[in-house]
Amino acid sequence: MKKILALVTAIAFAATSAMAGEFPDISIEELETHIKKGDVTVIDVNGASSYKKGHIPGAINFAKAKKELKGLLPKNKDALIVAYCGGPSCSAYQSAAKAATKLGYTNVKHLSAGISGWLKAEKKTEKAAN
Repeated sequence: MKKILALVTAIAFAATSAMAGEFPDISIEELETHIKKGDVTVIDVNGASSYKKGHIPGAINFAKAKKELKGLLPKNKDALIVAYCGGPSCSAYQSAAKAATKLGYTNVKHLSAGISGWLKAEKKTEKAAN
């Protein structure tokens, strides 16, 4: 009985870990480095009004561009794609990350700090024109 309980616990833990880690996290510092190098595509999943107020420089507004995402992402399917939303407790980023994965991208990451962490770290944002 103890072996069965241990096995069930191990399977449940593995399933939870797999779901939580479906997209690896990237730190603010790592993302900033990739932005400076110009080798990342960033997708903001916070919605149009939040995007307009301020987003990570160069980020795609997923709310506006989800239907045209294929044309906005790089041709190289191994290119780094980073999706983010509000912060550590937000899971909205998954819609953009999954969309990129469905399009065949293999290097999709998550900025779990989100826009709240970006702002807290006093990083620069852009405002959308209209």
